[in-house]
Amino acid sequence: MDIDQARTFLQIIRCGSLVAAAEQLFVSQTAITARVQRLEQHLGCRLFLRGRSGVTLTADGEAFVPYAHQLVQTWEAARRELPLPAGPRQRLHLGAAVSLGNPLLLEWVSALHDAQPGLALRSEVGDGESLLRKVEGGLLDAALVYHPSYGPGLQVEQLLEEKLVQVRRVDRHAPYIYIDWGETFRRQHDAALPDCAPAALSFNLGPLALQFILERGGSGYFRTRVVQAYLDSGVLERVPHAPEFTYPTFIVSSRKDDSRALAQALQVLRRLVEGGTSDWSQRWDPLA
Repeated sequence: MDIDQARTFLQIIRCGSLVAAAEQLFVSQTAITARVQRLEQHLGCRLFLRGRSGVTLTADGEAFVPYAHQLVQTWEAARRELPLPAGPRQRLHLGAAVSLGNPLLLEWVSALHDAQPGLALRSEVGDGESLLRKVEGGLLDAALVYHPSYGPGLQVEQLLEEKLVQVRRVDRHAPYIYIDWGETFRRQHDAALPDCAPAALSFNLGPLALQFILERGGSGYFRTRVVQAYLDSGVLERVPHAPEFTYPTFIVSSRKDDSRALAQALQVLRRLVEGGTSDWSQRWDPLA
């Protein structure tokens, strides 16, 4: 099977028909049909049902979708990384959930660059689920996440024990802002604070919610390390008698990856965390 067959499969899904997919890929409909037929022959199953209004996926086609995405992503990653540069012989691909990109991932990459100048580094931020899939698929060596997956091929280590605490701007307490910290937090929050669920104003990214409160006022739940500087300065205050929720940080890596470079990188990360000197209160500016 070649990558063009997987790309064609995904394009047909996006367009809803072979004709539209052919136009988008700048090939003939005959070529598209031939690719689908070869792909179905390789897999030994039918992927599409053809009708007057277009095509729909079979059950086998639905099951193949994530594999097609992974095939294309893996190929694109290989094209980006090869050929290897003449200098570095060791490479690490590191990831982090968006809220852990700054400062933790940034400081980790900076420390590795200083300690091992011959090490080639690629870093990325994204949602936790996609990062974990990339670790499992070998596209990332390690990822910093809040909600790890546990499996026979994954090594999970808790790095930080953190709390989510409710804070508010000292001079302007309203409105209450709901920040989506994941499924576990949603369940615990709604059980402990039924009057606050659902909230009229919500964000799915903590730094955005914090910036809103700093500029316009309000209250919400944030990680203790992020708001501590604002609590110390008197801009924010803890909401009395508000429940607290645990929110640890994990590093997930592949158990199959026993490279010396990764082992050393994890040691550097542990030292950074133990040092505890990072400023987690940095505001995130999406326009910067």
